[in-house]
Amino acid sequence: MSEKLPQRAVNRGNPDAWKRDIALSVDMYNQWFMEFAPAAFRETRIRTTAQVEETLKKTNNLTNVSASLLNSEPGVLPVLRMSTCPPLAVDRIVGLTGASKTLISAMEGGQLPPRMLPEVLLKDLARIGEIIEKMADPDIFVWLQRPTAPEAAESAVQ
Repeated sequence: MSEKLPQRAVNRGNPDAWKRDIALSVDMYNQWFMEFAPAAFRETRIRTTAQVEETLKKTNNLTNVSASLLNSEPGVLPVLRMSTCPPLAVDRIVGLTGASKTLISAMEGGQLPPRMLPEVLLKDLARIGEIIEKMADPDIFVWLQRPTAPEAAESAVQ
């Protein structure tokens, strides 16, 4: 049987040797950031903008966040969570709605849990819709405070 030798960390006892490595690491990250981060950010912004626009269309500019809609379009939940003031973390929406974390997690992935009782599912989806509508950011979705529909410039539904 071979005896295992204790592992020793390189430079563990010599913090002064870390300074050069840390500086090189920061420089490498900064170089990567300057080269790749702008394109990654733009691509993400374009994709996210399209998701937000689609969600606004599906919810009729946040005027229809019904159980029926959430049942047919569970993948809108991440955008809806971010449309509130303040934006709702997954755990916060679980706490506010009383819905199961399993349901919310499934919706975050664009699906619904396959074994959830339909009556429980619809009740939870209705509560999610109520919370989203109640907490929708009034500074962004100004038409929700008016009795009239969004103006053309405000609307994703054209």
